[in-house]
Amino acid sequence: MLKEERFGKILDILQKNGRIQYDNTASALKVSEDTIRRDIEVLHNNGLLSKVRGGAIPITKNPLTFTDRAAFKTDKKELIALKAQQFISDGDSIFMDAGTTNCSIVSKLPVDINLTIITNNIALAPVLHKHKNVKLVVLGGSYNQQTQATEGVKACEEISRYAADTYFMGTCAIDSEIGVTATFIGDADIKTSMHKHAKKTVALAIEGKLNMSETYRICPIKEVAVLITELASSDEKLNNYRNKETKIV
Repeated sequence: MLKEERFGKILDILQKNGRIQYDNTASALKVSEDTIRRDIEVLHNNGLLSKVRGGAIPITKNPLTFTDRAAFKTDKKELIALKAQQFISDGDSIFMDAGTTNCSIVSKLPVDINLTIITNNIALAPVLHKHKNVKLVVLGGSYNQQTQATEGVKACEEISRYAADTYFMGTCAIDSEIGVTATFIGDADIKTSMHKHAKKTVALAIEGKLNMSETYRICPIKEVAVLITELASSDEKLNNYRNKETKIV
């Protein structure tokens, strides 16, 4: 049986039964449990199901996907911020660039969380005033009123001193073939530097930024570890981004 055929049968079983178990599914498809585990991992990373202990469940039953819009705020960036919380752990060091989505992410952090946040985003400081265990490093450089952030050679030099666990990248445009691009050269330099010096890049993109491109290239899509949008991860609008090296949330 071809891999693509197994994927279809797994999704059919999931739709019918509401849950997938490794052992039962392996028997039904006459393959090994390891094969089913690998298949579910691929489908999970492509946003088509949610992997759980012992198998998988539909996306709509996993609260981390926030597809039940009635239970949460419906603002697009708020939804992205809520989804992003699962990628933040106590003790992490994090790069955050300019933009309101990163402000939304920070506003939802537990008050007692212990983090180091390195940013050029001046607006993050007042949002974090109650987070006493967050070390906020504000990058130097020249201030850009349009982006409300610092940029330039000094900011990029300071970024190079760090090896952040995660970079939460606000995107100007993202395309499955062209990759991530930016509108302004100063912003592009910051994004490129943060991406280069982070162990993992998480791209934040509202639907309107998808399948778009701007002037300045940041990185190819294969270098983005996670793509977070406000869409349900199974939404067909994300189909162009599946079967890449990027996890869709």
